[in-house]
Parts: sequence; C-alpha cells; structure tokens
Amino acid sequence: MREKKRLESALTTESELSRRSDDITAYFDLAREGEKVDDELRREIDGLKQLVERVETETLLSGENDARNAIVTIHPGAGGTESQDWADMLLRMYLRWAERKGFQTVLYDYQAGEEAGLKSATFAVNGEYAFGLMNGEIGVHRLVRISPFDQAKRRHTSFASVYVSPEIDDTVEVIIKPEDIRIDTYRSSGKGGQHVNTTDSAVRITHIATGLVAACQNERSQHKNKERAMSMLRSKIYEYEMEKKREATKKIEDSKLDINFGSQIRSYVLQPYRMIKDHRTKVEIGDVDRVLDGDLQPFIRAYLVMKRGEKQN
Repeated sequence: MREKKRLESALTTESELSRRSDDITAYFDLAREGEKVDDELRREIDGLKQLVERVETETLLSGENDARNAIVTIHPGAGGTESQDWADMLLRMYLRWAERKGFQTVLYDYQAGEEAGLKSATFAVNGEYAFGLMNGEIGVHRLVRISPFDQAKRRHTSFASVYVSPEIDDTVEVIIKPEDIRIDTYRSSGKGGQHVNTTDSAVRITHIATGLVAACQNERSQHKNKERAMSMLRSKIYEYEMEKKREATKKIEDSKLDINFGSQIRSYVLQPYRMIKDHRTKVEIGDVDRVLDGDLQPFIRAYLVMKRGEKQN
C-alpha cells in the first residue's frame, strides 16, 4: 500500500511539473504577442521553483525508513521554567512545520511544567517522508534570549532535546517480553488530555534494558493508551537496534547526552542579535520569527544534502 501511494504521488508530481512547464511556455507566447502577463508568469515560475525544490528534497530521501511516519519526543534541559518554555516553543514550531507540509499530527503525551512550558511531549507526524524530513532534528537545540520570566530582564541560555524515530508497522517484528518492561499509569492532564478524567488512564512504558520510554494519554481508555504506547515503544526499540546495526557515528545514546553547552546541533539567538544557525551545515537565517513559525525547509534540505555528501565520500 505504501509503495502504491508513493508511485501515485510520483505520477501526480510528474503531471504537475509538465502542466506548470506548459503554462509557463504559454505565458511566454502571450508575452511575445504583447499581452500583460507579468504577474501570472511570475506566479507560475515561483510555483514551479517550489515544486522542483520539493522534488529535489524527496530525491535525497532514500533511507530504509525515510518514507515512514515519525514519532517525535521533546525534553527540556536543566534550567526549570526557562528550558520548559523553550521546549514548548519547539513543540509549536514542529506542529506548525507539519501543518505547512500538510501532515497530520497527533499529540500522544504532554506533561506540563509547573509555571510554564512542558516537562516532556510526544507526538506523531503522519505523512510521506515524515521521518526522513524530521530525522535531522535529532539533537540538542539551544535558545538565547531575554527571559520573560526574569524581572531583571537578563539574558538566558536554554536547552531542549529532540528525538525522532520511525513509526513501524506489523510487517516489522519487534519482540518485547513482559519482564523487559515497566508499566506505570497516571492521570491524564495537559494539552494531551482531550478526555481528561479522574481515572489513571494515561500509560507510560519503560524498556528496562535500553531506558527507552513511551507514553500516551490522549485516548479515553487505559487499554487504548497502553496499546498506543506499546506501538511507539516498538518503533523506538526498532530505531535503536537499526542504529547499532548501522554502526553510525552518532548512536542513539547521543540523544541522552547532557542537554547543555557543547552538544547542541542548532542555536536560536534572539538577543543581542537575531540569528538561527545550524552548527552541522553552517546554514544561518536572520528571520527567526519565520523559522519559529515552522519554516524549517532551509535547515532540512541542507542537512539532507550534507548527509548525501557523507555517503558519497
């Protein structure tokens, strides 16, 4: 089914490229005849450029799991309210990015901070190549700004970590023995609890050997939350094992590094100047509001190009 959808999408894209190319040719013919078509021509060229960039990005996604849905977990670093608020800002950024891409998102778990922000959040991004596009966001994200929680208006540095795993289906066998996990239940709360109740319906499952955790609280029943959490845990364990088999230089344990100085993949500086810089690709963008509102395409594309270069070397 997934392959069928991919082929249908490829055919649709090919048809769209052909149509836009024909429309641009037609507008040039009209222009040569003296028609005023500057605005229409500019609009079609911009649309074609965006389509070509999207196709180019998809050609960079050739990993085994790149086409799968993504499961994303965000944790704040040390720093209390500051880092928790930053983690919440990252959550908003990714949800807005997914909305821009036309992806569906499901917030499975949201643990609110005491004053503001979040202690942890897990959500799914459902759509073609969601994991491949989100994979480059794994790591520590650093924020520098004047704190809205500091009455002295001092500059603060905050950290939050992002981890992404592919959502696997029943075609991939991952065996989890009952004695290998710990199951905790708690009361649904926060943004993830659409059906907040007074029962302990939320479920958190910990894989003892790896320390991997999956939690879900957005379903009405404990049974459904447990089922969904177990599915997410299978996905996380699968990605964990794939990382070990690939003997990648950056293994899953790297996501458990101290969330502080020296381990960040990207810095978001709002004060004393405004700039977002990816420390791996060296891409810098001065329009920080645009990025925080979900425009991650320059960073994602640069990361994919960098990874392709690494494979070719």
